[in-house]
Amino acid sequence: MTPISEPKLILGSTSVYRRELLERLRIPFTVASPDVDETPVPHEAPATLAQRLALAKANAVAQRFPDHVVIGSDQVADLDGETLGKPGDHGRAVAQLRRMRGQTVVFQTAVAVVCQATGFCEQALAAVEVTFRQLTDQEIEHYLLAETPYDCAGSAKSEGLGITLLESIVSDDPTALIGLPLIRTSRMLRAAGIDLLPTSPQRTPPRHAQTL
Repeated sequence: MTPISEPKLILGSTSVYRRELLERLRIPFTVASPDVDETPVPHEAPATLAQRLALAKANAVAQRFPDHVVIGSDQVADLDGETLGKPGDHGRAVAQLRRMRGQTVVFQTAVAVVCQATGFCEQALAAVEVTFRQLTDQEIEHYLLAETPYDCAGSAKSEGLGITLLESIVSDDPTALIGLPLIRTSRMLRAAGIDLLPTSPQRTPPRHAQTL
């Protein structure tokens, strides 16, 4: 595919974590809410759910901005084939961490890059194996009150105090656990025609990406 000229980039997500990750690439982008129903299909596998939603988010935003390159992403926690989403409140977070203590959980992080104008569409899945310590109820309570990770799949922020809950992390794309696998995303953006390392002076993103 011939790269499009000076493509504009949109992150199809309102997640502050994904926005902060994408800012590491130092390229200008805007943010748009995908407004996608994230309800799982009955008996849908966690990896399938993550990939379906990532593509749906990218396509939803691309329909509104067909000349832009759009990134969609989604993450679910996979506990022995069962999907664990965002807890939403303290009680559900306690229940999730109690179930995950001493267990290995696979965080399935999917990303899709779409541009309707060029017909570009690629997606990828990054699986991260996370083994939790044998946490006590007191440790769980202390952590949740300290960091309130109720908007995170699996009820923990590995980039913060949540790292103390873990025994190990196994991944080939380290930022995937935070919410956006930058190695895979970078590869797809290059294929979509976005120059991540231009020969012109280095670009610096705005402090806060504009929301569309």
